[in-house]
Amino acid sequence: MLLPVIVAAAETKCKRENLRFVNFAPALPPGYCQNMPSSLRSWIPAAAADLVLILFFAAIGRDAHARGDIITGAFVTAWPFLAGACVAWLAARVWRAPYAVWHSGISVWIGAVVIGMLLRAVTGQTVVLPFVIVALISLGVFLLGFRVILALILRTSRKRQSKV
Repeated sequence: MLLPVIVAAAETKCKRENLRFVNFAPALPPGYCQNMPSSLRSWIPAAAADLVLILFFAAIGRDAHARGDIITGAFVTAWPFLAGACVAWLAARVWRAPYAVWHSGISVWIGAVVIGMLLRAVTGQTVVLPFVIVALISLGVFLLGFRVILALILRTSRKRQSKV
């Protein structure tokens, strides 16, 4: 019963501050606003960045272990993580706020790792604890990192614009 009141209060606050409100989780804290600009096509660069960063993660791993055939091998290594990221994009509706660290970034990161590891296990690929830890850290740095950097850049540019 309290949830609609909380969501309505958050939406009102966002409208007052000219920010776009995104209701993506039932446990939204009051006043959550999505500060990142989002249009119909803004999800394409975010999805492309996720794809490239997951492929980059796989290529680094293959190169570090001297597995050879880095290009095609990276796709073989990356497909479970890419599938996990795709599932997360759909399940969490990431296209609504593709650059948000909280919810979008976290969802893609955890989805890529958890579903990726499950798919690796089901298909007979190696799933050992050190690899899980490395994947969790590396993909976290990549998939959350670019969103954090983008948020900082946007925040800095907004501060500069407001001072002018």
